[in-house]
Formats: sequence, C-alpha cells, structure tokens
Amino acid sequence: MSTITIIGDGGWGTALGIILHGNGHKVTLWGPDAAYLEEVRTTGENRKFLPGLALPPGLQWTADEATALNGADGMVIAVPSRYYAATLQRFAPHLPSRYRAVSVSKGFDPATHQRLSALAAATWNHAGLAALSGPSHAEEAARGVPTAVTVASTDNEEAVFWQDAFNNRTFRVYTTDDIIGVETGGALKNVIAIAAGMCDGLGYGDNTKAALMTRGLAEIARLGVRLGAQPATFSGLSGIGDLMVTGMSRHSRNRGVGERIGRGESIDAILGGMVQVAEGVWTARAACQLADELGLELPITREVHAILYEGKNPREAVQSLMSRPPKPE
Repeated sequence: MSTITIIGDGGWGTALGIILHGNGHKVTLWGPDAAYLEEVRTTGENRKFLPGLALPPGLQWTADEATALNGADGMVIAVPSRYYAATLQRFAPHLPSRYRAVSVSKGFDPATHQRLSALAAATWNHAGLAALSGPSHAEEAARGVPTAVTVASTDNEEAVFWQDAFNNRTFRVYTTDDIIGVETGGALKNVIAIAAGMCDGLGYGDNTKAALMTRGLAEIARLGVRLGAQPATFSGLSGIGDLMVTGMSRHSRNRGVGERIGRGESIDAILGGMVQVAEGVWTARAACQLADELGLELPITREVHAILYEGKNPREAVQSLMSRPPKPE
C-alpha cells in the first residue's frame, strides 16, 4: 500500500482517487477551496465535478499543500493546464525528498507551450516524471466501467510503479517510454473533438465526421513526431483511442462545446455556463502557436482556432478545409 496525494479535486482526479483507494492505497485529494472540500466531506459527493457518485469514506480532503504531501510516496497531478504552472509552484516548497509523480492533465502550458509533464519535471527537478492518458471518461472509470489507459515515462521503474498502483480488474494500465507521443495525443485530441462536435451541431453526417477525425489524427501525429514521438503511439490508446472517445461520446465536454458552437451559440456564452473545463479551447491557441514555432501545417486545428478566437463561421471553416489544394494522403 502506498500513500498517494492527488493534486486536483476535479472529476478526473476524484475518479482516480476512487480507483487508487479501491486498490488499497491511502489517498488524499487536494483542492484550492477549503469550504467546498468541507461540503464534499459532509455530503460524500463531489457534486460540482463528479455528481451522483457516492465517494468512499476513506478518501481524505485538504486545501493545505503541506498537509496534502505529508507522508506521500506518490503524487498525481490532475489540474487544468491553465492553472498547472501556478499549482506546481504552490507545492514545490513541500515536496518530500523521495517520491513518484504522474501527470494526468491534458494540454500544453499556455505560456511556454511545453508538455505538462515536462513543465512539472523541470519545476520539481524530477526527471522521471510520468504521464497517464487514454480513452477514459471520469464518469465511467469511477463507476468501474472497463477502461484501458497508458502510462508513459522515460524511467521504466516510474512507469511500472504507476501501472501497479492503478491497475485492477476494471482499469487496465499499459506502459510505454514514449511520453511525448502519449501527451501530444492527449492534448491535441481535445481540439479535434471540438471540430467533431461542430460536425454534429451543423447536422453533417458520418462521412464528414469520419473524415475529420481521420485527418485530425494525422495532425496529431504530425505534431507529435516533430516533437520526437514514435509514430506507432498514435495508433494506440493515447492516440486513436482517446480521439475516438472524445470525438464521439456524450460525456465529452470538448465535443459538446463544438456541438453547441455548430448550433449557433457563442463560445463566451458556452464557457460562461460551464463548471468544468473544456481543455481543447485553450489547447487550440497553444497548438497553433507551437505549430508556428515549428513551421507545421495543422489545418483543422487552425480552423478551430479561427472559430474560437476570430469569429469565423463554422460552415465557412468547413469550406476552407474542403477547398484546400488536393494532395496525396
């Protein structure tokens, strides 16, 4: 049994806390709002981020960084990309001398465009820091719906530690050393999922959505390989698997945002009414800036960016994509 701290009280952090607790580990979840965490303790439910699910009474909750890390063998970083860097800084003074760490957030740092695990590894001086990703809605994983994910690290011992910590009969964990590919797939698939949702909102059919997701996967792989990823990774759970579930599922916030945009709602109105984040909205901007730095073409990502930040009409964006010069696949 390990003592594990989950930094982030959102839906995914809570779901992973339930899994780790069920595997026999001592789990503490940290969140920034002490008053809300007291409500979670009192009601036994994380109503904002994972509503309708009874939480195991053995989970511990705290808003104090030092308390959260007291005695921890491992840390799970589960905060949105927008708050990731600041949260790392909050915890840096309290890190134990020896620990394992895994990033389960999806996106790029908005300021530096770094992969999130790379930012954490640099901030905490922890070279082997791992990343976990794959087709895994929190709502399903927390209820024991069979799920498979990948944990990646350049340090095999780190990857195996987290594989052993999380793996059980309903949550299967594979390992890989391609952390670049795993994180790039997890980040950019949210942007493609917004585009897939727009297809639904616009009333297009299966042909359109299949073409968009397939060409979207090509963009994800193009960026990942340029960053140093292994091409085969994008055929796995953290590539096509995560793209499929995020682009098609009713649970997907990113797909849902795209569908509402396709139906004519403004992005400001949509985000203003959301409690949980849609990472693809932020990732679209960071990915386009990163593509500019690398001299890469990411046509679908750029059209999503144009819709979100430049007011482009979604139907015009589709026509822009369909009117691009023909070329070999």
